This record gives sequence, structure tokens and C-alpha cells, in this order.
Amino acid sequence: MSRSFVHHEREPMVSHPELSHRTFSLRGPPSVASTSRRHGRHRSHHGGSSYQPQNDFPVFTHTGDVEILVIAGGREQKYLLHRLILAQCSGFFEAGTSEEWSRAQAAQGAESGGEARRPLEVTSRGEGRLRWRYELDWGDNSDGEVPMLVQKNPSSTIFGGDIMLHPPPVRSRPAAPQNGFFRSMANFSALHISHSSNPPNDPATDMLRDYDNLFRIFYNYTPSLDALNIAAAYVQCKSLLTLADMYDALEVVGPRVDHHLLQFQSRLWKQIAKYPPSYLKLGYMARSKVIFKEALVHVVGQWPKDLQHLRSQLPEQVLDVIEDKVEELEDMKAKLEGRLFRLTLTTSRGERVTPTNSYLDWTAVSLFRQWLAENTTPPPPPLPSSSAPNTNNSNHAASPRTAPLPPPPANTGRIYRLIGQGGPAYLSHDELKRFLKIRPEDYGRDNLRRFERRMEELKSLAREQVRPLMRNMLELEMAGKEGGSIGYLTCTKVEDRDFPWDE
Repeated sequence: MSRSFVHHEREPMVSHPELSHRTFSLRGPPSVASTSRRHGRHRSHHGGSSYQPQNDFPVFTHTGDVEILVIAGGREQKYLLHRLILAQCSGFFEAGTSEEWSRAQAAQGAESGGEARRPLEVTSRGEGRLRWRYELDWGDNSDGEVPMLVQKNPSSTIFGGDIMLHPPPVRSRPAAPQNGFFRSMANFSALHISHSSNPPNDPATDMLRDYDNLFRIFYNYTPSLDALNIAAAYVQCKSLLTLADMYDALEVVGPRVDHHLLQFQSRLWKQIAKYPPSYLKLGYMARSKVIFKEALVHVVGQWPKDLQHLRSQLPEQVLDVIEDKVEELEDMKAKLEGRLFRLTLTTSRGERVTPTNSYLDWTAVSLFRQWLAENTTPPPPPLPSSSAPNTNNSNHAASPRTAPLPPPPANTGRIYRLIGQGGPAYLSHDELKRFLKIRPEDYGRDNLRRFERRMEELKSLAREQVRPLMRNMLELEMAGKEGGSIGYLTCTKVEDRDFPWDE
């Protein structure tokens, strides 16, 4: 590839994906350094009397060898890009522009009697013939088919004229001085699609934006994503990731989406807490360890909430991770629950309290165990309704006998959080007072004080036992308004081996 065209400074990527082996070859994303080596250093033409036409994204007039035409809603976006960069970033373009594919297409064209694809012709002056051309094919919209780029025979160029790429004619330079800043801004304005005349949520506009962002990321430009409204940013990122998945480019697009969303910080953590299943899928597609981990902690803590949605939206390997983490959490709760039931008080002589040596203290232990059992055991299923008596009413005779619905799972996370708080969070002063009044002979000011003191000792022992469940593995601050309203456990520990894309 020629290095003679002008290269403008780009914003560096904050994170670079670690690409895995593809079907065809091992390749890495275009970094700032590698792009600079391919395109050459920035050269100033200050003081010159002429300038070269555009040879930068999205139209590389001198060196581009792949034409791409995206048409949506009567509008079109044209690109003239490089096969090398497209193949490095996308398995779709790597396969479609490979020699094996070209030979297969040529053989198919020969068998069908059509025009076979012509190979690249290079003249003695270095002039190149376009080899590949793609157009967005909408297919048959009646069945909801997703539009996709299809390869066409480059018999003519979408930019007009012959497909031979001759050097463009030299034009006069504008009289006003044009330094690097103004030249960069002029080129950068061509990278954006105007939204001023388009209605919001226009599918055609969204389609053009997604393809433009896809190719911008391939060339190390910052994608045009909403930086103020996180809800809009989520929709745009999800749409972009879906497109990247179609073209086997998640390893390159994912880090840019991850970087963009992480800039929202606390607003992102709050959104994940509201919609954990949606962000779990987004984090999986973007290969974002931070977003995936944050959403996974919420999903495991709320399990089995949204179970049907998760099974329909997530791949099997992600569901396996969720179920493994749920099992680990249940095992931990079962062990701690056994310890809580074995908690007891002792007398001044170090003996366990019994009805014979300390009846009031034994009553406190019994009340604590009863409260724990009542709140950690699922409610019993409702009794089946008795068969209705035979009547002449046809409606009663025709109505089928409905089976009782299973009880919802017990929210033990909320109970363990109450135990972790201790104090008046549960079994408060009023509850203890009402309990003692059941037996008037046991109720009195001194007995109530002693009963409260001994119950507080039990609560302190219980609080120490559940301390492992009180750990917060979220980025969301639990002391805030949003974190304080969470009634499930957030102690799930996610390690590097738990990320399904590293398998």
C-alpha cells in the first residue's frame, strides 16, 4: 500500500482488543502506531501553491481498493477503503476478499457463463484496478430479513467514470491559508451524517450511523455515539455491536463501545442495576469485563428473576456461568444458615441455656430461631380448592380446575441483609415486648430489659456469621440512594476464569 497520501492525527484508542485465532489467520486491530506506519507521517503543505484531493477516510482516492455503498431511506453513504484494514478488522471482509473466495467466484462465474471477477491489474505506473465492491442488499423485507453487504462485480466505480484509479488532477489551492487545524476539520466534517433533517429513531438514519461508526472504528476514529444520554448511548451501542457481530468484528468494535460506556461512571452503574439482563448481554458482546461483571452480580443476586428472558437472549456458555455462580451463592448461604441455627447463649457458668437453668434466655434463643426459620423457608403451597358442587350452571361445569401456582422463591437476600445490619432492623423493641406479653407472668420491666440485652447478644453473633454475605462486589455505592434500595446479595465474586469469551 502506498505511503504517499496525507495522514491526519487521530484520537488514540484507550484500549486495544487482544484478538484470538480466526478461521483464516491471526490478525490484530489497527492501532495508532500501525496505522501511522501504513499511512505515513503527517506532512504540512503550508506555503504550497497546490494541494492533493482527499485521500482520507471515508474516501481514499489514491489507495482505496474496496468500494462500499450503503443506501438506506433514499440516502446513501459512500466509502473507498482498503482491503488490508478491512480484512484485519473483520472476518467477513477477510473471507470475501481472500484469494480462495476470488477463485471460487471466478469458477462459479465460468460455470454459469457469466462474467468472472477480474484480478487486480497493476500498470507500470502503479495504477491499480478496483478489485472489490460491496453494496447494502435489503433482500426481501417481507420476512424481516436483515440487510447486509453483498459483493458486486466492480464493472464501474460508484464515484463515476472508469474503475482505473489515475492520480487526480492538480487543483489550485484556495487563497486563504489552510493550516492543519482547518484541513482536519474539513475532513472530519465528512465523517458525520447529518441528523438535523431526520426524525428521531429513524431506521434509515440508524442504519447509516451504524455503518459509519463501524468503519470509523476500523480506521481508529472515535465513533459518533451519544455522550450525554446513557439510555440513548445504550441503544446505539447495542445496535453497533449487533452490526459488528454480523461482520465478525466484535473483537475490534467491542473495546470502543466499552470505553464509551465506561465514561458515564456512576450513571452506568445505576442503569445496570435497573436493567441487569440487558447489560449482561451487552457486556458479553463487547467483551467488557467491567460491565459483564457488574451485571452478573445483579443477575445472580436476583436469581431466578428474569429467567425466561435470560434463556431466550443469552448463549449457553453465559447461562452456565450464571448457574455456577448461583450454585456457589446457595452453598455459601446453606453453610451460614446452619451456623445461624446453631447459635445459642450461655449462662454465667458457661453452660448452654435451657428451660431449666435460664428459661428467659432460652426463650430468646427460641424466638430468634423461629424468626430465622420463618423468613428463610419458602411459604407452603396453597391447598387445592375443593371440587365445586354439581350445579345446573353451565359456566361452573365448564370451568377447568386450575392447579395452584408454585410459591415465589423466598427473598433470603433481604433477610441476610437485615441480619447483617443487626440492631432494630429485625426483632425490634416493640416485637419483643409483644412477645413477652403473651405470658403475663413473664412480662416486666426488668425481664424486658434482660430479654432485649440477650437478644442483642444473639444478633451480634449472627452479624459476624453473615459478614461474608455482606461484601459488595459492585461498582455501585451501596451507601447511596440506589444502592440502599437493593434487597438482594451482591457478594458474588467474578474472576478472570469466569468470563465466557476467554475460554
